[in-house]
Amino acid sequence: MKKIHAIASVVALCAAVGTVQAGSTLDAVKKKGFVQCGVSTGLPGFSSADDQGNWKGLDVDVCRAVAAAVFGDADKVKYSPLTAKERFTALQSGEIDMLSRNTTWTLTRDTSLGLNFAGVNYYDGQGFLVQKSLGVKSALELDGASFCIQAGTTTELNLADYFRANKMSYTPITFDKSDETVKAFEAGRCDALTSDQSQLYALRIQLKNPDAAMVLPEVISKEPLGPVVRQGDDDWFNIVRWSLFAMLNAEELGVNSKNVDKLAASSKDPGIRRLLGLEGIKGKGLGLPDNWAARIIKQVGNYSEAFERNVGMGSDLKIARGLNALWSKGGIQYAPPIR
Repeated sequence: MKKIHAIASVVALCAAVGTVQAGSTLDAVKKKGFVQCGVSTGLPGFSSADDQGNWKGLDVDVCRAVAAAVFGDADKVKYSPLTAKERFTALQSGEIDMLSRNTTWTLTRDTSLGLNFAGVNYYDGQGFLVQKSLGVKSALELDGASFCIQAGTTTELNLADYFRANKMSYTPITFDKSDETVKAFEAGRCDALTSDQSQLYALRIQLKNPDAAMVLPEVISKEPLGPVVRQGDDDWFNIVRWSLFAMLNAEELGVNSKNVDKLAASSKDPGIRRLLGLEGIKGKGLGLPDNWAARIIKQVGNYSEAFERNVGMGSDLKIARGLNALWSKGGIQYAPPIR
């Protein structure tokens, strides 16, 4: 999602960040034997824990992909549930090794917080959830409405911009956590709930009567969501970035968790052979074993597999691929080649 952290608090962390030296993250991760990954406090489809405490979701799979690349074991991850206000502080201070928590890539975050976005694992946009009984079909009919909003987010800024541009008024009702916003919405404390559309679909299925609510058609912002690391450690940045890119390239090449072993043994396709570490640069540039990408695909799957089981048609959310389809299939998901 898209929470903006107060820059002043990040500046105060500069001294602490100085202890995190370039190139040290991978060494520290190997020494402790797991990746510490910051996730949401619970967003179905993206990062949420089941009754047994097992974390699942599209963002979780990015964490698992990194663990598979580094350790050959996607389960070597420990999760830190973080609110929007906590997440950047946790990353800057070294409390977590990476953040994979529906976080929007923006100029401020990329240039003022000491962070690097490693890629985009979900292209999103801000939308509106309303009760069907309200009788509206468009956000332009919400003049004078009240909105449940999560505090400390760019959601607030986008909403203000949208209503000002359309010469409408509104009343914001803010909460610290996303589950608080949906409870307030369901209780009738606001006319509409606004957030990233991905989150709206996730929150909608938590309602007692999901069919009574609908997501309006308007998308009022660009929200490229993706994993984040600290600046100053290019080695770790590259590992996180290319773990995601490996999943995208695997989908494009038709390599998945079911056929990866067979293709590793028999494929003559040069693109597949480079992806699986059979020829080309292999793992040298990342400081990883040659089969780092094959480990990810075998244990986590390609991007399509992760998308479909977590948020797509194989999940409760049933979100269409849309912009998140590959560039070759009408979307904008695109990864540089492995060569």
